[in-house]
Amino acid sequence: MNSPQKNGKKTLLLLLLAFALPVIAAKLVLSFNLYQGGVTNKGQLLDTDISYQSLAMVNPQPHEWQLLYQLPNHCDAVCKDRLYILQQSHVALGRNQDRVHTIIMINEHSDTAALDSSDFVTAIPSKALSQLLAQQELVIVDPLGSLVMSYPIAADHQSQIMQGKALVADLRKLLKLSRIG
Repeated sequence: MNSPQKNGKKTLLLLLLAFALPVIAAKLVLSFNLYQGGVTNKGQLLDTDISYQSLAMVNPQPHEWQLLYQLPNHCDAVCKDRLYILQQSHVALGRNQDRVHTIIMINEHSDTAALDSSDFVTAIPSKALSQLLAQQELVIVDPLGSLVMSYPIAADHQSQIMQGKALVADLRKLLKLSRIG
C-alpha cells in the first residue's frame, strides 16, 4: 500500500506539472518563432510618424477619415478601375459614408478628364506626399491627419475588386473603433 506521504508527493508533483508544463511549452513556442500572430487588417500599416504635417501639407478635410489616391499623368484602364473601386467602396460603407471622404490628389500633369464623371474632392499634394503616392496606391488617413494604411496597386480588374472589399473591411473596423471623426 502507498503511504499518505508518497501519495501527497505524487499529487504535488502532478499539480506542479499541470501548471508549469503549459508555461514551458508557450516559452518554447515563442522562443523558436513557431507562433505567427493573427492579423485582421488587409492593408499595409504605415509608420506612425507619417502625417500631413510631416509631409508639409495642409489637411484638405480636417477631422474626417480620408481615402487618398493620386491621379497619374495618363489615366489608363487600371486608373479608371481604381476610381470606380473608390466610388463603389464609398457607397459600400453605407451609413458611415459621411465619415469618410475620398480625395484625389492632382498635379499639373494629372489626367483630370478621368474625373469628369465623378464628384471626388480634389487637392494638390505636397512634393513629399506626391512621392509617397507615386505608385498609385490607396492610403487611409485618420481624422488627426496621420496616414494609417496603404493598399498597393493591383494589376487586374478582379484583384482590384478584392482590394476594394479589403479596403471596405478595414475601413469598417477603423470606423467602429474610432471615437473621433
